[in-house]
Amino acid sequence: MLRKIFFFFLILLTPLHAFGFNVEKLSKSDIEMVRQIVSKLQPLIQERDAKGDLATLTFKELDAPLTKEERKFLKQFKSLSRKETGTRIPWRGLSVGEKDLIPIKGQKVNEKVRIRKDGKLETVVVKRTLPPQFLPLTVYQKYFEMMAAMEKDIGKRLYVESGYRSSAFQLYLFVYYLSNHHYSIKETARFVAVPGYSEHGCPKYQAIDFINVDGVNGDPKVEEFEKLPENKWLHKNAHRFGFVLSYPKDGPAGITYEPWHWRYDPKEAEKKESRKIKKKTAKISAS
Repeated sequence: MLRKIFFFFLILLTPLHAFGFNVEKLSKSDIEMVRQIVSKLQPLIQERDAKGDLATLTFKELDAPLTKEERKFLKQFKSLSRKETGTRIPWRGLSVGEKDLIPIKGQKVNEKVRIRKDGKLETVVVKRTLPPQFLPLTVYQKYFEMMAAMEKDIGKRLYVESGYRSSAFQLYLFVYYLSNHHYSIKETARFVAVPGYSEHGCPKYQAIDFINVDGVNGDPKVEEFEKLPENKWLHKNAHRFGFVLSYPKDGPAGITYEPWHWRYDPKEAEKKESRKIKKKTAKISAS
């Protein structure tokens, strides 16, 4: 009896996050811990971003500025399952900063900024250089083949706003964006995958987030990217280069619609195109 009473009080005295999170909304103490960790990690993230190698951040490097308690707390996010997050996406595996990646540097896009001129605020367009991105060799080659074809057809191309990113960087992003979604794990997971489930960290099924020359990337207005001629071209032709749209409208994955997010998956691309052809053939036969 005494042992049971002791165990009961032990549970009451143990911090909530030691037994898991409230996935609907983090507790006040967990929110405070998240803020504390993000604040500690920001100098590291900014430093690596300036160096251009943020995408290859390792867990060891991510843990370095943190205390033992903070590392233990952060590790729980790394262990979240798709059942806990309410998503239905496949496990892609943890990535640790693969070495055989090809960098893409010097991509420039237009950006609208507000400046004060003669006492008045004006909107001007300036060139912004995207941070270096990384892709596995095969995906790198197929991306450039696809863009050459797009330019030939419509005189436009898309740029890689986000390519490969390590699971450690993915973990930071997930924790960082919790504040944008009222510290709800379930809501955040609809926009940012937890480590191990992100296609950005899976070279075999590498994802690319696209942006066009005018800086249109679907954030915050998805319809702006959806209406792009570049996007329409992708829907007609991306399969020829092995790319598929990962998160379509009303998709089964539980992830928000992302028209800019395409993954390299040649087998799935072939299957989807085959299904399209069969549907068209069936309609023609029925008419």
